[in-house]
Amino acid sequence: MAKEKFERTKLHMNIGTIGHVDHGKTTLTAAITKVLALKKYAEFTAYDQIDKAPEEKARGITINVAHIEYQTDKRHYAHVDCPGHADYIKNMITGAAQMDGAILVVSAND
Repeated sequence: MAKEKFERTKLHMNIGTIGHVDHGKTTLTAAITKVLALKKYAEFTAYDQIDKAPEEKARGITINVAHIEYQTDKRHYAHVDCPGHADYIKNMITGAAQMDGAILVVSAND
């Protein structure tokens, strides 16, 4: 049996959040899905659903990249939430290599 053919009806963009550890990358990613879920463009993905691994939960940091999808009227987005801790820079580079553009998150306190 043949699989259904996937047709893109919207422009696709790969974006992500990058920045230093504890500056709010995952919090922003969750907030984007929350706002877009209210408009029926996404399924809300809570902070604790983005960082799923037990070590991530125990340490309170992102270790592995996480992929979230959402859309707007004109575009479909594949969002990559990257780790910010220096120990996981290889994972951040892997995630950044998948992006067309990025949101640089910087803490106002810094």
